[in-house]
This record gives sequence, structure tokens and C-alpha cells, in this order.
Amino acid sequence: MHAEFFPAMEMDHQDRNNTSPNEWAKLSTVPKVRPANKPLDGSKKGKDDEADLSKVEFEARSSKDGAWYDVDRILSHRSLPSGEVEVHVRFLGFGADEDEWVNLASSVRERSVPIEPYDCHLVNVGDILLCYQEKRDQAIYYDVRVLEIERRTHDMRGCRCLFSVQKEYDKSEEKVWLRRLCWCRKSPGH
Repeated sequence: MHAEFFPAMEMDHQDRNNTSPNEWAKLSTVPKVRPANKPLDGSKKGKDDEADLSKVEFEARSSKDGAWYDVDRILSHRSLPSGEVEVHVRFLGFGADEDEWVNLASSVRERSVPIEPYDCHLVNVGDILLCYQEKRDQAIYYDVRVLEIERRTHDMRGCRCLFSVQKEYDKSEEKVWLRRLCWCRKSPGH
């Protein structure tokens, strides 16, 4: 449950404590995981059912503002005395001064994907989604809980439904269009 989840992300040699690449590879094995488009029903499994994690992209929640940012790479990892694992991440588009240690299980997950207008009927009250918010100098994504849905007829512009959401980070509420919402994906630790 450490670096094996991030084989596609380059790790700095200095953070490997001068461990040779062969020794580093022996420290972990890539787990068998279900690709996102494969069924959960336990149907026949073949050799193609193992996901190629080298193509998986991740996002991590910053402890500074509670927002989710795309991960450029994982720099290192460490186990805490509690048994939890933290990873040292570099956020895409940010420099080394913005690197953070984040909890692998609660603050790292596969990159979220936009909800398509034809899938708006799949969104339910109580769902946790990712919501886009523009700030003065950047775009920020926050986890939100859907409080209420005002279903409307779709037109040529797409979904016209209005979603009342509450930010998980600060509990503030607002109404948003579907185009600002994304499906959250699972953490690699789950």
C-alpha cells in the first residue's frame, strides 16, 4: 500500500534513501485491482482484468485549503506510527515550495471525471461529488454533498438541472449547474 500504487509517477532517487532500483522494486508488488470499466459482480476474470496503474492519474487534497489538485508525481512515502501511510506529492503546475505530505487513504484518489449531461439522472441527494469553483487567481475543486436537486428539462445546451450542494471542507452551501460537478473516484488504498 505504498509506492506500488504509483508506478507511473517518478520518484526522486534521494528520497529512496540510496536504495538501488532493483532493491526498491523488491520492496513492493503491484496489487491486482479492478479497472474502472470492469464489473464488480465476480464474473470470469482473465489476465486483462488487472489494471495498468502506470496509466492512472491521481488527485490529492491539500491540507492548506481542502481543495483537490492534480498530482504531478509522488516524491516519497512514509509509514506513520499509527500504521497510516503518507505520500509526499508535487501538485501539477506548482513548484517544490507547494509540495505536501498527504494521507494516502483519505487524501489521494484517482482523478475525478466530469459528469456528462446524459448522466445527470444518476446524481442523487446525499452523493459526494467534486465541484469546480473559480477564485481570483485559480480554479479550485472541492468535495461537496448534494443537498437537493431541482430537475429541469434538458435542452440543446444540455442539462438545465440545478444542484444545491454543501462543501465538505467549510460547510458553506451554494446552487450549481451540472457542468461544475465531477464524479469522485476511489482512493488507491481502498
